[in-house]
Amino acid sequence: MATVLTAGATFGYAMLWVVVLSAVLGASAQYLSMRLGLLTEDGIVSVVERELGDGWAWVLVADAVLAAGLAQLVIMQGLANVSATVTGVDARVWGVAWAVVLAAGLAGRGYRFVELLAKGLVAAVVVAFLASLVLVPIDPAAAAGGLVPRLPAGVDGALVAAGILGGAVHITLITMHSYTMRARGWTTRDYGLATFDVGASMLVAFGVYSLAIFLVAAGVLHGPEVAAGDLTAVAAAQALGPIAGANARWLFLLGLLGAAVSTLGGNTVVPPYLVADKLGWGTDLSDGRYRALLAGVALFSGVGAFLGGAFFPLLVLVLAFGLVGTPFAIAVVLVLLNGDAVSEPNSTLANLGGVVLFAVTTVLAANFVRSRALSDLGDPLSVFVVVFAAAMGAATLGLLGKFVREAVGRPTAA
Repeated sequence: MATVLTAGATFGYAMLWVVVLSAVLGASAQYLSMRLGLLTEDGIVSVVERELGDGWAWVLVADAVLAAGLAQLVIMQGLANVSATVTGVDARVWGVAWAVVLAAGLAGRGYRFVELLAKGLVAAVVVAFLASLVLVPIDPAAAAGGLVPRLPAGVDGALVAAGILGGAVHITLITMHSYTMRARGWTTRDYGLATFDVGASMLVAFGVYSLAIFLVAAGVLHGPEVAAGDLTAVAAAQALGPIAGANARWLFLLGLLGAAVSTLGGNTVVPPYLVADKLGWGTDLSDGRYRALLAGVALFSGVGAFLGGAFFPLLVLVLAFGLVGTPFAIAVVLVLLNGDAVSEPNSTLANLGGVVLFAVTTVLAANFVRSRALSDLGDPLSVFVVVFAAAMGAATLGLLGKFVREAVGRPTAA
């Protein structure tokens, strides 16, 4: 929601191609992760440790935990600020309160009701955006022009493009979807259902959701005075003005609050789940170590309420940062799906899709890193992004080199 609103408001229809591509590539990433989960009947970290070694498993865990952890802080900042806007109570108080609710709910099995309520609020906003498409004047010619791949000049263009793709093809989605297959008890017998699930959720539902928000934002919010770094939640709420009128601000803020709550619930699970799997702990609440780690991550997220800066620009930046670590995760999945980890190696078409996915994420991530390096390498954040990118790039090249060496040395069947 944040990234596509920012893209439409800042650049009009120019990034429509990225929005469409994000749904297609997001579905491709989850399809590959789904295959890994079904064919191995195990989680990705355990498979990496068994097939590639302990060191590669730790690199994957560190990559995902860092991306998820930074996103956790920024999402909590947004949740606390929206709560403060709605109630008038200080955002820092809300941050601490929400962290306690998150910890108690997730570690004590009481979060389900809060999450269902949040999803209901999100659904109302999605319906409002879809309905707004009927009322908002869409420029068909300009929208068609937005399907031509190009990036607006400057740091903002590279940042927003990486943020959009990072929201759909994120390392946390790739790693956790293999565990989703195991949690549902799905095996190769459920291949058709699992494929339908990916197509219906990512390609169709997520794609329509993203397109609706983007087109409404481009039609209502875009103007020469709008900058990616200046968009606020209150300003973005104007996008629902055509359908909600005077209630647009409250509908949007409540929907944003619901989106933050539901996202936090899922995102909090990622670091403890991957770490627990790597350490050989249980990954449910019956294991006290996992339960304590889960509560600790939830409580730590309260720090996010003390961050400065506007939520929308920060979230776009964090998602772009997450994209930097995503090519490594894609490479891991492709290597595993073409090795001894699975009994049915990838088809040529699946590999082609994976290579395209890897190439596009790498190019957009590199473009984002390059823009950060050229804009202000004296900025600590820019230095951190460049160093992280260099480390993950080296890891990716090392992994692909290992795969090629082993493939060349592997005896061929007579």
